[in-house]
Amino acid sequence: MEKVTVIIPNYNGKQFMEGCMRGLRNQRGPKFRLLFVDNGSTDGSVGFVREHYPEIEVLALDKNYGFSRAVNEGIRAAKTPYVILLNNDTEPRPGYVAALVRALDEHPEAFSVSAKMIQMYHPELIDDAGDQYTVLGWAFQRGVAHSVKRYRKPARVFSACAGAAAYRREVFEQIGYFDERHFAYLEDLDVGFRARLYGWQNLYAPDAQVLHVGSGTSGSKYNEFKVRLAARNSIYLNYKNMPLLQLALNAPALLLGFYIKSRFFRKIGFGQEYREGLKEGWRTRKACRKVRLSPGRLWNYVCVEGRLIGGTFCYVYEFLHRRRKKG
Repeated sequence: MEKVTVIIPNYNGKQFMEGCMRGLRNQRGPKFRLLFVDNGSTDGSVGFVREHYPEIEVLALDKNYGFSRAVNEGIRAAKTPYVILLNNDTEPRPGYVAALVRALDEHPEAFSVSAKMIQMYHPELIDDAGDQYTVLGWAFQRGVAHSVKRYRKPARVFSACAGAAAYRREVFEQIGYFDERHFAYLEDLDVGFRARLYGWQNLYAPDAQVLHVGSGTSGSKYNEFKVRLAARNSIYLNYKNMPLLQLALNAPALLLGFYIKSRFFRKIGFGQEYREGLKEGWRTRKACRKVRLSPGRLWNYVCVEGRLIGGTFCYVYEFLHRRRKKG
């Protein structure tokens, strides 16, 4: 019996499927089910997969509902204890699936396990070693641009990057699924944040490795759509997961973070999109479902606040590392 279902969300990603499937076919260890969830692609993705990879079960949606809806459809369709969410622009290395399953088996306290994502076109560099979050309201990729020789030890992270992560399926019934209001961007940080508030842990498994193109669907690191959506979702993320007291405590840092990012995006030509995203998020925030504050989980909030403060120092370290490399 399969213990895990690998879910590949797709939108016009036919060009990436050969590499992704090559990596999955080279896996050894636990058997796994494959589920391809297509978001109304127009590039022939569904026909291509059905013709060339008949072992994949295809779930074809009628239009592009966004990443969150696509993976939720896949998670609900899975019958296995674990699910792996795998971006189409990745190529898993041998042992990837086995390492993620082993981490969940060995750590019953874990909701998710993040893989070691490696830059496809610069395989000497890390792309992501688990996601972190800061008291400034900034999310960032742990280990990005560092040598692949680093980040070799398992660790706890704030959240798993859903581009190549495993999840304990039953926990979604407790904490809620990926928020479909997000559509895309920060939805994995949001669900990881929620899991931590409920007392679950998010881990990093360095032996689970994938090569990752990055921005395979959106096409670029920064664009109008991505900047606006990420800005809006940053409002949702904090409003939903922080109770009023925590929001008040972190307000000065969050406002500083929004101000600095506004200056940055204005400098690179996306200032208007960033401001519009923030305004939309603030205007529609009350439509989000806040995490209910429970007295029994107060310690979890204290631990999360500590991680936010610690994440800020981690961000400074990562930032200085990238500056040194550019210098």
